[in-house]
Amino acid sequence: MRLALLLLTLAACLCGRAQTKTWTADNGNGTFTNPLFYDEFSDPDILRVGDDYYLAGTTMHTVPGLVILHSKDLVNWENISYCFDRFPFTEDRFSLKNHQEIYGQGIWAPCIRYANGQFYVYSNVNGKGLQCFTAKDIRGPWTHHNMKGNIYDLGVLFDDDGKVYAIHGYGTVKCTELHPDMSGPIEGTERVIIPEGNGVGEGHHMYKINGMYYLISTDYRPNGRTLCSRSKSIWGPYETRVITADETYGYHAASLTQVRGRIVPDGTKFGLGPLDKDATACTNAHQGGIVQATDGSWWALMMMDFHSIGRTVCLMPMTWEDGWPMIGLKGNLGRAPRTWFKPGLTPNPSPKGEGSSNSSTRQLVNSSTIIPHGPYERSDNFDGKQLGRIWQWNHNPDDKMWSLKKGKLRLNSMPAEQLMWARNTLTQRVIGPDCITTVELSVKGLKDGDVAGLGNINVPCSWIGIVSGVQEFRSSGVQTNALGANNSSTRKLVNSSTKTKTYTLRCFEQLTNDTIDVQVELPLGKIWLRSIGEYDKDQAQYAYSTDGETFHTLGRMMPLSYQLISFQGSRHALFAFNINGKNGGYAEFDNFTVNETKADRSKNIPYGKTIRIINKATNRPAHATPHGVLYDIDLRNQSAQTKFRVIDKGNGMVSLQCVDGRYIKVYGIGLPGDVRFTDKAEEAEVFLWQDYLNNEFMLLSLKNHRYLAKSPTTGSPYSMDCVGPDPARRNGSVLRWEEIK
Repeated sequence: MRLALLLLTLAACLCGRAQTKTWTADNGNGTFTNPLFYDEFSDPDILRVGDDYYLAGTTMHTVPGLVILHSKDLVNWENISYCFDRFPFTEDRFSLKNHQEIYGQGIWAPCIRYANGQFYVYSNVNGKGLQCFTAKDIRGPWTHHNMKGNIYDLGVLFDDDGKVYAIHGYGTVKCTELHPDMSGPIEGTERVIIPEGNGVGEGHHMYKINGMYYLISTDYRPNGRTLCSRSKSIWGPYETRVITADETYGYHAASLTQVRGRIVPDGTKFGLGPLDKDATACTNAHQGGIVQATDGSWWALMMMDFHSIGRTVCLMPMTWEDGWPMIGLKGNLGRAPRTWFKPGLTPNPSPKGEGSSNSSTRQLVNSSTIIPHGPYERSDNFDGKQLGRIWQWNHNPDDKMWSLKKGKLRLNSMPAEQLMWARNTLTQRVIGPDCITTVELSVKGLKDGDVAGLGNINVPCSWIGIVSGVQEFRSSGVQTNALGANNSSTRKLVNSSTKTKTYTLRCFEQLTNDTIDVQVELPLGKIWLRSIGEYDKDQAQYAYSTDGETFHTLGRMMPLSYQLISFQGSRHALFAFNINGKNGGYAEFDNFTVNETKADRSKNIPYGKTIRIINKATNRPAHATPHGVLYDIDLRNQSAQTKFRVIDKGNGMVSLQCVDGRYIKVYGIGLPGDVRFTDKAEEAEVFLWQDYLNNEFMLLSLKNHRYLAKSPTTGSPYSMDCVGPDPARRNGSVLRWEEIK
C-alpha cells in the first residue's frame, strides 16, 4: 500500500513537472537539481522552525527589502515576506535623489533566527550600522530596530543562558554581546575569538549543536572556500577546517565590469575583465547556512556565482565526519552533487547494485506530496491591486508618481539623464538559463523628452525604448543623440530637414556607449519590447514589434557581466524618465511575460534511448572495448561498441547497456580500468544522472559518490574516481549525449 502511494505521488509530481513553465529544482522524481532558483538570491541564511523552513536573502538597494522564502521540503520555495517596504531613512541616497545612491550599499547579508516566540532578521545598512527586524508572524508586520554599531556580515546565536551574541569581522573574528531588547551592542563586550592568521573569512553563521559551538564562514583569499570553526566555548579557542572548496558545478568565474568610479554618466569607458575559464576564483559555492531537516539529515544552502545572473542558491547534502559538518557525501567530502535526492528520500542500493525504484529509495512523511513549483510568479498583467512579490523598486520610489490603473502599470516620468539615475524604475531578477521577456508599452501619455521602455539595470546598463519628442533629421549625417551627445555610432535612417513629431525607438548599450535609433510608426499607440537572454552564455539582445506578433531584433547580441559595484546580477527594468530636466508625461506597461525556454527538463534524461556518449574534454565517444574496459575512440567510429541504451532504474537513476549486450559495471574502488562490463543485468552499475542541460550530463556512482570520467591527458581508460567537474568542464567528467535513431 505504501509503495503504491509512493508511485502514485511520484507520477503526480512528474505530471506537474511536465506542465511547469518556470525553473524548479524539483525534478518530480524524488530528486532535485541545483541551483534551487536560476535567479539571484545572495547571502542565504536558513532557519527551521518545526516543519517549516525559512530562507532570508540580500536585497541591496532594491525595495521591498530583505526577502524571506518559505518551504516544507527545502527544495520548493515560496516568497512570503519582506522585512520592510521602504528604507526607513530620509537621506537622498536611499531614494536616488540629487545624484546620491546606495547601489551595492543598501541592506545585505541577513541572519534569520527564531527565539522567545518571535522571528529576528539582522542585517547591515552601510552608514547606518546593524539593523534588526522582529515579528511574531513570519509574514509580518515587522518592527524595525536600528541597533547601530559597526557590526556587519554577522552570525547571531541565542545561547542557552539567554544571552545573544553577534559574530562578525573578516580574518580577525570578533564576538559581541547584544542587548536582549535589540537596542544595540552591549558596550565593552567585544572580544576577538579567532585571531588573524587562521585563514578564516567572513559571512558568519553560528550554531550550537550538542553543546559545541560551530561557526561557518567563507574566505576568498586567494580562492573561495567555506570553513567551519568549532569550540566548546563561544569565546574559543577554535580549531578550523575547510568543509568545501572548488565546487563550481562546472561554472567558471565571470568577467567583471571594469570602470572607474561607481554609477557613471553616459560616455564613460567600460570594459570587461579577463576571462579565465579554468579559474575557480570566488565563483564556487560559498557563504550560506546549514540546517537539520525533519528527517534528521543535514544540509547546507550556499550561494554560488552564476555569471551575469548573479549569485544563486544551491542545496548541498552534508555528512558529519569526526564531529565536523562536511559538505558532500561519504567518499567525496568537500564536493556536492548537482542532482541529489530530496530530503526524506535517500538512496539505498542493494548489495548487488540493482537500484530499482522499489529498493533504492524510502519515503518519509509528505516528502514527495508537494507539486514542484518556483518561488515567484514572474509574468504580470498588472490587473491586481498590488504588484506581484517578484517586483522590486530600484531605491525608494516616489509613490505619488506611479500607480496601477485599469490593468496597467503607470510610471510618471521624472528628470534623469540616464537609466541608472531614473527614479521609480521597477525591476525583477532575470532567470536562467534562457528566457524571453516581453512587455507592452503604451506611448500615448509620453511628452517631449520622455524616455520609456525595457532595460537591464546593471553596470553597465542597457535598454530599448521610446524617446518622445520633436526631432530634426538631416541628410548630412549624424543624428543628435537625445541623451545629449553626438555619438558616431548613432544610425541615420531618414533624409529630411523638416521637423515632424516622431516616435524614435532607441537601443542603448552602455558598455560601448552605442546608440541605435529607428523611426517607428505606432498606429495602435503602443509598442512591444523584448529582451532575449542567454544567461548561461552571458549574452542578451533586444527586439521590438509594432503589432505584437512580428518581432525585429535591434542592436547586437550584447555581452553581459557580473560586477561588484551594485553587487547584483542582470535585472529586467521597466522605466520612464525625462531628459529635459523636468517631470514629463507617463508610460503605461501591460502584459509583462517571461518565457523560460529551458524550464521543462522532463525529457533531459534520454530514458530508453540509444545514445552515443561524447566526452566534452576530448570530443571522442566512449567505447566498450573488446578488451573489457571503457575507453574512447575516434569520433567517426560508428561501431556498436559506441552505442549505449539508457535503462531507467527509477528516481533519476540509470544503468547503461552497450548494444552488444554488455552492461557497465564498476569494480574495485573506481580507479582507471575499474570501469568494465558484465553480462548480467542485475549486476549493472546504477548511476544518478546529473543534468547539465543542453544534452550535457555527468554520472554519479551511488557506491563511492564519485563521477565517471576519463582524463584528457593521461591516456588512461575511464575511471569512477573523479571528485567533480573543473570550472571549464574539461577534466573529462562532463559528457554529452547524442541520440542514435
